[in-house]
Amino acid sequence: MRDEIEAVLGTAVLDVSPLSGGCIGQVYRVRLANGETAVVKADDGAHPKLDVEGYMLRYLAAQAALPVPAVLHSAPHLLIMSFLPGESHFSGAAQAHAAELLAALHDISAPAFGLEQDTLIGGLHQPNPWTDSWLTFFREQRLLYMGREGMRNGRLPAAVFARLEKFCGQLQRWLAEPERPSLLHGDVWTTNVLAVGDRITGFVDPAIYYGHPEIELAFTTLFGTFDRAFFARYQEIRPLPPGFFEERRDIYNLYPLLVHVRLFGGSYVHSVTNTLRRFGF
Repeated sequence: MRDEIEAVLGTAVLDVSPLSGGCIGQVYRVRLANGETAVVKADDGAHPKLDVEGYMLRYLAAQAALPVPAVLHSAPHLLIMSFLPGESHFSGAAQAHAAELLAALHDISAPAFGLEQDTLIGGLHQPNPWTDSWLTFFREQRLLYMGREGMRNGRLPAAVFARLEKFCGQLQRWLAEPERPSLLHGDVWTTNVLAVGDRITGFVDPAIYYGHPEIELAFTTLFGTFDRAFFARYQEIRPLPPGFFEERRDIYNLYPLLVHVRLFGGSYVHSVTNTLRRFGF
């Protein structure tokens, strides 16, 4: 790996140290002879997909002002990015800054929901066919797709999937079409956001597509990434219709829960069933 990094970047590697994080391959911090520091992801598996992450980072850099690592090299087995300083601890002011950055991202739109290509979330395939209806996209390409994947891999019981399928047939009771599609980072949870002091320095490990901003906002509450300071500032910029915290948040969080079911099974199945039960399924 060291020889390939040196050949690609045209400078010597002085030091390589492991970093935590990332669902695909191994992650390293690399100190270079030219004085720069890079982050390297390497995947020596049978079907490496790091080029998809490179595509997503480049897409965000081209379309939005969201701070993301610069992609220095992108290939299926090797991704080299600029190093962004920061830690995943957020003051109230940093949360407000995150809200401003995500609100600006959500102002970027497209003619339909989805993306020009499929992407990844947590290393899993994420289908993004262009779809005119958000409810159709969310039902077919998020809930039912990931539910079937969980069932196919033996982590979601067929009986629970049947309940999910019935619930998906009634989504219009609680959800409405947004005014327009919004560009989403897609995986905003704590370790994918970096801050220094009161400023956000980076968003990493994206899972991009055009969707409803509320699915992004809901996910920030699932594992406690942000709290009141974030939502107070976000709603000053992009007010949320009534009912988000009371109902829609839990519905949208079914998708990341199903992702976790597919990856880990176990207690996440109970979280899915609890949500389904809450809505009568």
